[in-house]
Amino acid sequence: MVGVGETYLPAFVLALTANQLASGLVATVPMLWGALLQLVTPLAVRRLRSYRRWVLVCAAVQAASFVPLAVAALTGRMSVLLVFTVASVYWAAALGTAPAWNAWVETLVPQGLRARFFARRTRVSQVGLLAGFVLGGLLLQAGTRLGQPLNAFALLFVIAGTARLVSAHYLGRQREPLPPGPPLEPITPGRIVSSVRHDADGRLLLFLLSTQLAVWVAGPYFTAYMFVHLGLSYVSYVALICAAYVAKIVFLPVLGRAAQQWGARRVLWASGLIIAPVPALWLASDHFVYLLVLQVISGGAWAAYELAMLLLFLDTIPRQKRVVILTAYNVANAAAVLCGSLLGGMLLTAFASTRLAYGAVFVASMLARFAALGLLVRMPRVVARRVPVATRAVALQPTVGSIERPVLAGLDSQGDGPAPHAPMVAVEREVAVAESSPLRPSAVKDRNPRLEQSSHVEAQGA
Repeated sequence: MVGVGETYLPAFVLALTANQLASGLVATVPMLWGALLQLVTPLAVRRLRSYRRWVLVCAAVQAASFVPLAVAALTGRMSVLLVFTVASVYWAAALGTAPAWNAWVETLVPQGLRARFFARRTRVSQVGLLAGFVLGGLLLQAGTRLGQPLNAFALLFVIAGTARLVSAHYLGRQREPLPPGPPLEPITPGRIVSSVRHDADGRLLLFLLSTQLAVWVAGPYFTAYMFVHLGLSYVSYVALICAAYVAKIVFLPVLGRAAQQWGARRVLWASGLIIAPVPALWLASDHFVYLLVLQVISGGAWAAYELAMLLLFLDTIPRQKRVVILTAYNVANAAAVLCGSLLGGMLLTAFASTRLAYGAVFVASMLARFAALGLLVRMPRVVARRVPVATRAVALQPTVGSIERPVLAGLDSQGDGPAPHAPMVAVEREVAVAESSPLRPSAVKDRNPRLEQSSHVEAQGA
């Protein structure tokens, strides 16, 4: 569904309306509604008295949201406002399932199997996403050659909706061993503020959100830039995005070893320095081979950034606070994405969406990314613990590859060893801090070289 449907929504808006600004914003504005819905998910679960029912409702709504898009593609008519409304419903259903799904799946998969299960699940998901995206590009290219590009979009949306219905069917066949319990509590602003009151939490979240804002100044507009100003075909478009996505998958084991040797903080610094100039480098040449190489470099850098980010996220934030912090981060992240895309949209509008306008957007994004790196200077160092990290892809983006979110049920699993292809990662430390109070100077322990050598983090998935 993600590969064949959601990913091509910006291209569909561009083909339907020829509105470059709307094509970019349709990938960001609706996401805020999905993030906000997570805050009311606990209430909905309580009313339904089931994680499973809420997840199934959201999955059905997601599938149904493709129906009006398919009708619009067949008729060639739909207002921009209505497209945004449908996309908002889609994202609300997509992201609204996250808290309930994480709580539900933890009761389905035995703790001793979670590490291997979620690592393999991630691999299967990567294959499915990539296959769907390639299939979509081939169908759109065929539709363009036949002079029926909108009909091709209609077929894509039918396939995506059907795929989600199949997904819902198999979700419905799963049991629900335990009813909703205390872990899925309402997440209030007071709980969020309380959870990020420590310096380490705040600095990390501020850096991540600042980086997201900077990235999305340009991120949503690469699709329109590739089609309108570079004149790429759908096949070339697919090839470029696949290059970034495949690079993330291929480079992950190497990056795991690099993080083991250098530490997650240094990997985050290095990846940030590579990611920062990428938007401006798109202006250097239109040659396809150059763009392909740039995408491979970008994909590898984003893989390193996300791996280091997850490791620092897990090491900095105690286990009991992760659900609250992750939910708060998702909401704040959606707001940062929206603000960044609106800033980029203002620049595009000011320069009438010309090629010069895209140059201004890409350079502004580059400068903002470098500025965000300054927040890493005082990033704290905390003790590394053995943690398996499983993720799931929630979206596919032009220069980023996939957008990953951690599977909370896959954290802190006590499996029987690392999962297949899982890189072993160590986070360097100058100060060892007690795990029971990871942010308090009074809890500093004596350094033990042998303990430090054996302290490491497992990273599994994309």
